[in-house]
Amino acid sequence: MLYTRNNLNCAEALFEHNNSLNLNFNTQKKTVWLIHGYRPMGSTPSWLRNFLRVLLNEEDMNVIVVDWNRGATTFIYNRAVKNTRKVAENLSGHIQNLLKHGASLHNFHFIGVSLGAHISGFVGKKFRGQLGRITGLDPAGPKFSGKPPYTRLHHTDAKFVDVIHSDANGLGIGEPLGHVDFYPNGGRKQPGCPKSILSGIDYIKCNHQRAVYLFMAALESNCNFVSFPCQSYQDFKTSLCVDCDKFKKTSCPILGYQMQPWKDIFEERMNRWPNRSTVYLDTSGTNPFCTYYFVLSIVSLDNTMNAGNLSLKLLNHLGVAEESKLYEKSQPFHEFQEVKILVQFFRDVVNISSIVLTYFQNSELQCSSCKYRIWSLMLKSLTYPER
Repeated sequence: MLYTRNNLNCAEALFEHNNSLNLNFNTQKKTVWLIHGYRPMGSTPSWLRNFLRVLLNEEDMNVIVVDWNRGATTFIYNRAVKNTRKVAENLSGHIQNLLKHGASLHNFHFIGVSLGAHISGFVGKKFRGQLGRITGLDPAGPKFSGKPPYTRLHHTDAKFVDVIHSDANGLGIGEPLGHVDFYPNGGRKQPGCPKSILSGIDYIKCNHQRAVYLFMAALESNCNFVSFPCQSYQDFKTSLCVDCDKFKKTSCPILGYQMQPWKDIFEERMNRWPNRSTVYLDTSGTNPFCTYYFVLSIVSLDNTMNAGNLSLKLLNHLGVAEESKLYEKSQPFHEFQEVKILVQFFRDVVNISSIVLTYFQNSELQCSSCKYRIWSLMLKSLTYPER
């Protein structure tokens, strides 16, 4: 089903009955293929209409919605899994037809949700990895986890493959699949999702669908979902991965549609370090899920502050305070040694008038005569490094 800015509210067939190409399809523009996943009840995805709107609002492009509901609607999940290969075969025929009309594989961006991500991979395999880009939104895990590359989405299926994992080892897949793999909130339990099965179907699908809503939020809001390349979520939570300088002018990668500035960097990293494409971030629990990251760099004159805890808040130009979440520090305080701490705010502070740093002594080690001396203190925005 073809959507463009000329027919935003009503789909048209990609090809006419005589096999001629729909006049609204522009072979010179980018084409996004949007592919849904398993639909046991056969309902239309609740996110589809808004996804179309934000894509066409972002760029004047062709959007093709792949409706494979006849193959996805079954209570037997294994049957839907087998049908993914048939869908890819069917799509390949349509793509060959488009290429005859002058379209280019390089201009194709496949966005696949759950099983749709693996369909995208199978299409990419048929065209020997020549598709421009594949984005996998929480690729399905059951029947795909731990399987060889030819049976699932893989980074060789397109020129660039980016993946968002939001329900790893649940309905989604845990292992990295792309040139870059985003793991929001560790890739498992998402904030704001129900914690009890009493919440019904939302308990089952909320984490899985969060990847879709994060991708859309990145498109329709002003949020920069800055993310940090790291070996593990634990390393990320202990402030070991806050150095964005290695990305030079682009800074750390940002989750979402606009991945072009980091494309070449991650392709090079994949060639040199095959397992170094995992990136982490934490989000809020409500749409648009924004958070704002800083790095706090402290050089202490001694190690006296190791026994307590720090808190940080910023005051804007109106004197309104914004409290922060401080991650664990990267290492203990030592004399004249820089220590970095990742700092997260849930609201943006544009004009900072003052920084309030508080040290809390450990209750077991109260010391009224102790002096806590800091040589230097620097706060740097990672979400907006130009500030």
